Amino acid sequence: MNRFWRAIFGQNRFHQRTAVQEFDVLIIGSGLAGQSAALRLAESRRVALVSKRTLEDSASGWAQGGIAAVLDSKDSIEAHIRDTQIAGAWLNDEKATRFVVENGRRAIEWLIDQGVPFTKDESGYHLTREGGHSARRVIHVADATGAAVQETLTQKVRNNPNITILEHHIAIDLITGDKLGSGENRCFGAYVLDSRNGEVQTLGAPNTLIATGGAGKVYLYTTNPDTSTGDGIAMAYRAGCQVANMEFIQFHPTCLYHPQAKSFLISEAVRGEGGLLKLPDGTRFMPEHDERAELAPRDVVARAIDFEMKKRGLDCVYLDISHKGEDFIRAHFPNIHARCLELGIDIARDPIPVVPAAHYTCGGIVCDLKGRTDVAGLYVAGEASCTGLHGANRLASNSLLECLVFSEAAVNDILDQETARLPALPRWDDSRVTDADEEVVISHNWDELRRFMWDYVGIVRTTKRLKRASHRIRLLMREIDEFYANFRVSHDLIELRNLVVTADLIVRCAMRRRESRGLHYSPDYPEMLPKPRNTVLKRRRPAR
Repeated sequence: MNRFWRAIFGQNRFHQRTAVQEFDVLIIGSGLAGQSAALRLAESRRVALVSKRTLEDSASGWAQGGIAAVLDSKDSIEAHIRDTQIAGAWLNDEKATRFVVENGRRAIEWLIDQGVPFTKDESGYHLTREGGHSARRVIHVADATGAAVQETLTQKVRNNPNITILEHHIAIDLITGDKLGSGENRCFGAYVLDSRNGEVQTLGAPNTLIATGGAGKVYLYTTNPDTSTGDGIAMAYRAGCQVANMEFIQFHPTCLYHPQAKSFLISEAVRGEGGLLKLPDGTRFMPEHDERAELAPRDVVARAIDFEMKKRGLDCVYLDISHKGEDFIRAHFPNIHARCLELGIDIARDPIPVVPAAHYTCGGIVCDLKGRTDVAGLYVAGEASCTGLHGANRLASNSLLECLVFSEAAVNDILDQETARLPALPRWDDSRVTDADEEVVISHNWDELRRFMWDYVGIVRTTKRLKRASHRIRLLMREIDEFYANFRVSHDLIELRNLVVTADLIVRCAMRRRESRGLHYSPDYPEMLPKPRNTVLKRRRPAR
């Protein structure tokens, strides 16, 4: 095996220093998909739950709007499916979409059973409406649904004796048959770095679930937490999984524009409840771009804002809901109201300055309706996956629903399998590497990658810009691979290595799509082709 493959797959790092820990199931990622799976599995399995920071710190916890499901008698399964397909520009997998929507009510009932305090009104649970939805079907906890769900589940996870929680741990790579030299297309666990002491642990498990979330941090401006670095997607791709539709990066139209506000999202529900997008002079502009105006899907609204900002040289546009009155705003958006007040913006009286920002990764690791990937024993759920639900653009509030439905599907399949025996797993070897002499290489490459991805692979992409991005990625990959091969791994190096792989997947998928569809818009190919096709990439397994 040559030096390049050693750098990629880490076979030069096997060592006998740290013990191998074995579990029935290894879950990498502690958002809604990971925690809900852990709770279900822990009834009969020993589970390891790996969290890059703490259980409370995930993209799921940042979700404001809510969870879409058919809960009203005036709504229907077919309407929710149709709305999802329209938003997804008809690239959605019909079976996956129906599977998720039909299991929506049961997923919500499970959360209610766990104790999630969804907002109620005089008729029962309050349902709001968001862009792209034809009915009120978004159940929520005020404007902080994700935080409430995460808090409820986290308490249960921490109290469960069958769940071993590994906080401040980051997965480096999956352990596969290829890595062990057997050639078996199966996953046996992962190598994981304890960020607090620099020790690498070998975690073995016959079944591994990737629930690591998306890759928003590949862009300079994002609504995602710092943990969203595409780790699971990059690891699965290196392990030989198919990855699809990575060109479809959803840019949320309304991220708060303020120098002291990092990645603060202004919920989709603000527009759903009557918020209006305006230019600095108070003029509305969305009706000129789409007949649905502010209730158009996110890709349409984000492109409209991007167009107006570039056309007029604006730093931001404004979202105005002040006409609804202070009582309404305080009741429906207490957290947004409070945060904006801290920054000197009274949204009950003044419009909110907003800009688009990278928000959601609609593509990811390809899986079937049971969450199974191309590699035996390896499952995926949540934003790291490409289930076919989102198509070319995610419908608002379908993401948490997908987490719940597919994590349960993966759990059911794992429980149906006979527990496989693990082979002897080699330990991590860092005996032939040294401490990094210049950490500035990591920080410089991180900054450069995120800046050119924002400039060249943003809301509007041209072929020329994509080629420039591809060229820069190749150069960065060589530098990062050399750094990884020669120096001890660190948290920042692992994330940078995964970010550059994820950026490469995004650009390669974008260059293959010769049309404009959903979240991918190219002036070079402005029309949508009559037949929707997925963009699928798969790495060749290394020669033995």
